[in-house]
Amino acid sequence: MPTGRILIVAGEASGDLHAASVVQELLRRAPYLTVEGIGGDRMREAGVRLHAYAGELAVVGVTEVVSKLPALWRAYRSMIRLLRDTRPDLLILVDFPDFNLLLARKASRRQIPVLYFIGPQVWAWRSGRVRSITRHVRRLLVIFPFEQVFYRRWGVEALYIGHPLLDRLSPPPTMDDARRHLGLERAASVVGLLPGSRIGELARHLPLLLRATKRLTVGRPDLRVIIAAADGIPLDLIGSHLKQEASSARVVQGRTHEVIAASDLILVASGTATLEAAIIGTPMVVVYRLALLSWLLGRLLIRVPYVGMANLVAEEPVAPELIQFQATPDRIADEASRLLESPERRHHMQQKLREVRDRLGQPGAAGRAADAILEMLHLSAEAAASVEKG
Repeated sequence: MPTGRILIVAGEASGDLHAASVVQELLRRAPYLTVEGIGGDRMREAGVRLHAYAGELAVVGVTEVVSKLPALWRAYRSMIRLLRDTRPDLLILVDFPDFNLLLARKASRRQIPVLYFIGPQVWAWRSGRVRSITRHVRRLLVIFPFEQVFYRRWGVEALYIGHPLLDRLSPPPTMDDARRHLGLERAASVVGLLPGSRIGELARHLPLLLRATKRLTVGRPDLRVIIAAADGIPLDLIGSHLKQEASSARVVQGRTHEVIAASDLILVASGTATLEAAIIGTPMVVVYRLALLSWLLGRLLIRVPYVGMANLVAEEPVAPELIQFQATPDRIADEASRLLESPERRHHMQQKLREVRDRLGQPGAAGRAADAILEMLHLSAEAAASVEKG
């Protein structure tokens, strides 16, 4: 019976989600594989033996890295030991570039092939990292069509597989179904809040969003506000913010897609959720704040005109963005009011969001990723056999 060992590393919640789907497809096609590494609950459920937990590693910005350094160092050393002692047949890296590119260098020096799934956004910022990818990554699976063009210009074997969100949102939930499941009135006016999937993001964004919705409810007594809490976010932490802001917003956890679909409008921290909203077709206002030092450094390094992924894919400001000092409760409430009071504005944005959805490709990304991984394992095995015979 054939065998194979894969080391896979995903250091954030979105990476855990997408990697789990790929691992499920891999093990369905090749149940003889052994898969271990770093990830979260979904990867564990998919069959990955975890040596470190992604929830302890995820950071946003420079200042957050310092507090996570001990955990990051322990995780890094555990991966280096596995590369040295068990020598996997393939190292799969999922996003999380600062950590993963160090592992890529170590693996390539040991002649262990490296595949990167959801590559670093070097086209957006810190473009110098592409040189490390060129040297140490054998194959790159990308989720936006323009990424394939970008990386191939640098000589990287990049393969566009489509966006994995389409696998999870095909078909997307309807507003009627989502409201019924969440117990919301069909005729209500609903604003959803998505403050981010990390505790640091929540601390920076949720108070702003709650203050903005307090302004929105003036003159709108029937407005419903619902918070989509990411998995792993302590509900008592959200509760403390609600108490501090004297907010009656409702909280649901692990049902982000339903919250997006049920809402007339969402106020959303920049990130993957903007693409989820685009696929579902929900109008949005994009908000983001960083620690001051991280923001100042980001201004020097970021090379793209927008921070919201939906706007980047559209190549135009489909959704308004309020970043850093622009992200005030008054500005957020003003942008939200303009959309809530104008069905025409919301309809126009929904048309543009459908174009974003069309640019993301077709469902089946996890299956295409699994096929590319198995092909790479097969080619690596053939190369190793040829060397032994030679």
